[in-house]
Amino acid sequence: MSDHYNVLFLCTGNSARSIMAEAILNHRGRGRFTAYSAGSHPTGQPRPEALRQLQLAGISIEGLRSKSWDEFAGPGAPHLDFIFTVCDNAAREHCPLWPGRAITAHWGIADPAAVKDSPEEIAWAFREAFEKLDARIERLGALRIEEFDDPALQRELAQIGRI
Repeated sequence: MSDHYNVLFLCTGNSARSIMAEAILNHRGRGRFTAYSAGSHPTGQPRPEALRQLQLAGISIEGLRSKSWDEFAGPGAPHLDFIFTVCDNAAREHCPLWPGRAITAHWGIADPAAVKDSPEEIAWAFREAFEKLDARIERLGALRIEEFDDPALQRELAQIGRI
């Protein structure tokens, strides 16, 4: 592996968890990681609550958009080193064939967009999802990836998904 890694975060709607993960990793991993996100059935726009969490953390929301995972499976797609599913639905879906040999892991996070309670409870759900993603991404950034063989790295990434 190289010293720069491309990461794709997948979710069904690509409107909340995967969008937040993309932005967090691009913010934290400048120069070392380039993050993308996509969905199997994209909603077409990021959730305002997800964008608000990013803004509250001082993370840019410029250029974030809900997009299909097909953009990353065809010709001209970036080479992917890692693919993380962040929702259980995407983890169970039949994924496209990704170019290259990306290492995959499931980093399931409860869907904050499914919360339909009070505005305070919705905001809390988005904050909780953000904090879990941020903690996992911090661990990813601290890994000395080049020191792992693929099976050991796969185990470590799966362990991070259980945080």
